[in-house]
Amino acid sequence: MEAGEFELALQSFYRAAAQTGATADLLAAAGTANLGLGRLGQAEDLLRQSLDLEPDHAETWNNLGVALMEQGKLPEAELILKKAFALDNGESDAIRDNLRLALAKAENPAYDGGNTQEYKLVRRGSSDYLIRQTP
Repeated sequence: MEAGEFELALQSFYRAAAQTGATADLLAAAGTANLGLGRLGQAEDLLRQSLDLEPDHAETWNNLGVALMEQGKLPEAELILKKAFALDNGESDAIRDNLRLALAKAENPAYDGGNTQEYKLVRRGSSDYLIRQTP
């Protein structure tokens, strides 16, 4: 996974689960690999299953929060990331950064973390407006 080969990692995790059973660590790893592949629904399901088995794993809570945030489920993502932050005692920079991002997005749903787009409001009649992206 460190090399960005999420599909290969996922195959390895599934082989290991077939041999040893679906442990919390394997479910979390498979969920994280799916998150890396952009399969957010699958990632969410696997991460939740992992947390059912091992509810005190801060990194798994963090990854679940990221999956939820990416799906636009901001209120739940914020709660999940607060739990991850508490379980980690605020020691992880990644969890702290993800929590800050979730809080910023919850405060301002249009917040995108720095990829700002310029828009202009164009009037098309007495009460009709169109939002256009500026080049």
